[in-house]
Amino acid sequence: MEFRPLGRTGVSVSRFCFGAGMFGYFGNNDEKECKKMVDHALAEGINYFDTSDVYSHGESETILGKALKGKRQDVILATKFSLPMDQNPNHKGNSRRWIIEEVENSLRRLDTEYIDLYQAHRPDVSTDIDETLGALSDLVRQGKIRMIGTSTFPAEQIVEAQWCSEKRMRERFWTEQAPYSIFARKVESNVFPVCQKYGIGGLVWSPLAQGWLTGKWRQGKTPTGTHRQNLQPHLFEMDRPENKEKLRLVEELQKIAEKSGISLMGMALAFAANHPAVTSVIIGPRTFDQLKGLLDCSDVDLDDETLDAIDEVVPPGTNISSDDDGYTAPEIQDKHLRRRQRRSLETTAGGRTMENIENYKQENQ
Repeated sequence: MEFRPLGRTGVSVSRFCFGAGMFGYFGNNDEKECKKMVDHALAEGINYFDTSDVYSHGESETILGKALKGKRQDVILATKFSLPMDQNPNHKGNSRRWIIEEVENSLRRLDTEYIDLYQAHRPDVSTDIDETLGALSDLVRQGKIRMIGTSTFPAEQIVEAQWCSEKRMRERFWTEQAPYSIFARKVESNVFPVCQKYGIGGLVWSPLAQGWLTGKWRQGKTPTGTHRQNLQPHLFEMDRPENKEKLRLVEELQKIAEKSGISLMGMALAFAANHPAVTSVIIGPRTFDQLKGLLDCSDVDLDDETLDAIDEVVPPGTNISSDDDGYTAPEIQDKHLRRRQRRSLETTAGGRTMENIENYKQENQ
């Protein structure tokens, strides 16, 4: 297994990271099989393990912590905070209040004294970035976390955080965990260049595009009843235009893989690992057999001819579907944030519009 520098932290991590997102009721809560998977990953040279508080609502952290018992010093252990844990409005986000509370919960579930890499799982526009960095900096000084990072942050927010760290003397975000695959290349045009500029280690998730690049999903051969299809059925509704396009592209990519003498899955994983901004590619197996299949592809490298052929099929810097974005800004989700709101009586200049004057007269007759 190849090891790569994690940004400018001085830490080295394996080319592939074991993602425990499928540990727990969401995927696999058989603790014996999960431990077997962790042991096999370690034996194959993986030293980097990633999870989150929200995965199976804490169960993933608990199972991973048990599986790493006695091996903790040999691994780089990462987890995340930010996404909602329950209905409590303060049990989410990037506020100091939640970070200080939730890191203790993660430490307890992981059964560890410290977290190597603590990551903001998503941006939180309701919280000032200095508030977030201040809390994380305090935790680094306390020894509860060693490094900090982000996940699925837009390029402009990564830059803002770097500026804040410099001006306010906060700890720096040293990693960014971004969605990246042959079907999700938008980060090549913005996030990855920013990572390279600031010495941030690129960690990528969903290199198989939610399973589309495993080779299971083919024209006329679409499987039914797969675990991911049951969890996220909208991603596999074949009458959607973007999914029809993915089916077409899979056939083209399959031809490229066959010409190169590799599997489609191997080509997809090698593609994600090839970008110079990428330190480690996160694989998230649900079963031991899936893990073995993924690791069988871990030593694949792509030549320029293959990479050029992929560029012809899916142009650099483009996403096939919004499903692959990972994060949608509130300004896009909520139409009210894109439109001026009419005031009942006064304009911003202090005067009254004719419409509001008439309304005012009628209401006060």
